[in-house]
Amino acid sequence: MKLALDAAREAAGMGEVPVGAVVARGEEVLAIAANATRTPPDPTGHAEIRALRMAAEKLGDERLTGCDLYVTLEPCAMCAGAISHARIARLYYGASDPKGGAVEHGARVFEQEQCLHRPEVYSGMGEAQAAELLRAFFRERR
Repeated sequence: MKLALDAAREAAGMGEVPVGAVVARGEEVLAIAANATRTPPDPTGHAEIRALRMAAEKLGDERLTGCDLYVTLEPCAMCAGAISHARIARLYYGASDPKGGAVEHGARVFEQEQCLHRPEVYSGMGEAQAAELLRAFFRERR
């Protein structure tokens, strides 16, 4: 999660919402990504999506079976869907997102009958640091 938090700080420094994600398989880090929705303009440039793409490219496979995803914020519906399609084994996330999250809030994607793969989910890892990064980012914008 430390690497994901570092990526989130990097995103904040670039004016992006501070979210970072890491895909790992065992001890091997396959991808580290930060939110990048503004430059270039990309509504799908969420840290999770970017990390999944990088890991899939590195492995040469769209299925990331046996891989874990660490992300600083509860994934949205788009990202949760991608996590399911990628067959991520375990999802670890820091801060909950009551407004936009879709794992334990909102759509609860992994609980839907149509969800074909449900990763193990662990929340709260690095929660205080992730939440403070987000609060500080939005406090500066107001």
